[in-house]
Amino acid sequence: MENWVTMLFDSDYGSASHGVETVFFIIVLAFVIGQFIGWVYGWTHKGLSYSQTFVASLVVIPVIVSIMMVLMSGSIIVAFGLLAVFAVVRFRNVLKDTRDTTFILWAILEGLAVGTMRYSTSLVGALGIALVFVYLRLTSFGSRHHFDAVLSLRVTGDLVGGIARLKQILKQHSIRMKLANERRLSDEGLDLSWRLLLRNPARCDELQWVLRQTDGLENISLFLREEELEI
Repeated sequence: MENWVTMLFDSDYGSASHGVETVFFIIVLAFVIGQFIGWVYGWTHKGLSYSQTFVASLVVIPVIVSIMMVLMSGSIIVAFGLLAVFAVVRFRNVLKDTRDTTFILWAILEGLAVGTMRYSTSLVGALGIALVFVYLRLTSFGSRHHFDAVLSLRVTGDLVGGIARLKQILKQHSIRMKLANERRLSDEGLDLSWRLLLRNPARCDELQWVLRQTDGLENISLFLREEELEI
């Protein structure tokens, strides 16, 4: 058993050998830089094709690549072996999610580390990358989740009174609301479209029922969406 423990933590060999502390520092630094890159991307992005998973991948990929370079440093054989692995790997279906590609890179990295007998590096790398994914999950890093529902309806009859009643109902069921579109009809009333951040999305049916029971509100439709502008 003692030999196994020694092999597990002291088997990284050659000029490319790195202690556990060095590998851990590399992981933390790559994570900080990757998070900075993801933050800059999300802050400067103005298009409609925004993807939270892509931003999360920008955080993880520097960590994976940095560990991969630790494994390849000082060993041209390992470098050529990694190229051979990428040449062999083929997938029947195209990976459409950047996050899936990141996990494939992670799996290849761990196989490379274990196969080259860098056991301690493989363990520290697996733990570090897993913690990064847990952090991204818990913090929802890269999310633009400003609103979670779209409400469309028509106000008829007394428009002033109808809008006042509508706002009162929405304040009771939502944390934040924004009037996104307003179209005035000649005789039929006023068409409105609202963006809502609901207090409890599970109670959206209750909100629709209250709106349908309110006089002057018609053509009510409520759509929930998990992520805003993430395609």
